[in-house]
Amino acid sequence: MTRDQDGSGLSDQPEKKGWLARLGQGLARTSGALSDNLTSVLSRRKLDAETLDELEEVLIKADLGVAMAQRIRDALGATRQDRGLSAQGVREVLAAEIAKVLAPVAEPLILKAGARPHVILLVGVNGTGKTTTAAKLARHFMRDGKTVMLAAADTFRAAAIDQLKVWGDRVGAEVVAKDVGADPAGVAYEALERAKAEARDVLIIDTAGRLQNKSDLMAELAKIVRVLKKLEPDAPHSVVLVLDATTGQNAINQVQIFQEIAGVTSLVVTKLDGTARGGIVVAIAERFGLPVSAIGVGEGVDDLQGFDAEDFARAIAGLGSNNAAAA
Repeated sequence: MTRDQDGSGLSDQPEKKGWLARLGQGLARTSGALSDNLTSVLSRRKLDAETLDELEEVLIKADLGVAMAQRIRDALGATRQDRGLSAQGVREVLAAEIAKVLAPVAEPLILKAGARPHVILLVGVNGTGKTTTAAKLARHFMRDGKTVMLAAADTFRAAAIDQLKVWGDRVGAEVVAKDVGADPAGVAYEALERAKAEARDVLIIDTAGRLQNKSDLMAELAKIVRVLKKLEPDAPHSVVLVLDATTGQNAINQVQIFQEIAGVTSLVVTKLDGTARGGIVVAIAERFGLPVSAIGVGEGVDDLQGFDAEDFARAIAGLGSNNAAAA
């Protein structure tokens, strides 16, 4: 999932086949709903203009986005030559076109060489899994031999502070925290001060995600960034937006808002297990082109993994991995 800027230090990955199986299981609702609708359309007629229109509608309803649906429609139209095409054939084209869009955004979270600590600001609305993502990222860095500190800058909710402390204990990472109502920027400043003094490799700052008043959130995040820069002019080195895949099209609105507020540099997409809306990752990639650093298909500490464009595309299309097949 992560590597140093010189390309070294790839983190330990669980056995590839096991992760692919979990990815396929996690996206089963997405691929199942899409596959059923594709089969329903294709069983009635050849791949003529009317059928292509219906297929395009199916793809849009699967949260793949209008641009992606049009791209796949055009690709299918170019191959049909007045012939029918099996559901399997459509899935292969679907996977290939999705992979083309996802490949440029499948980028690991890169640590800046010489930055100690590399500061990661985690942003996103409440309920996306931001706090658990902080701990899971910490776990990956620590397995890669990095020293990590966590900061509980979501001081609005006692539950967020307590949850990060619990996760910090679980993964063995120190957590800097204050009482509920403390100044989030103050927490971030103290954490960076300590991380620098202790020469930590990574500092992950968990922030609040209240959107009821966007101007308040914008001011809060701007203040955090401002105080961080007093200690480290380049901080934060990464601004990672955590998105909940189950929110579907609403995730696009979240990307827009947090791009405006915080200048997002990459995405982590959580809760892909059990949702029929996994296609939203494709729509976001098509529209924003932001790097997708990792995806989550479970609540376990090792259920956040690096994003592989082809594996994800084939899982959405209901196909097995080419890599797995070759193994």
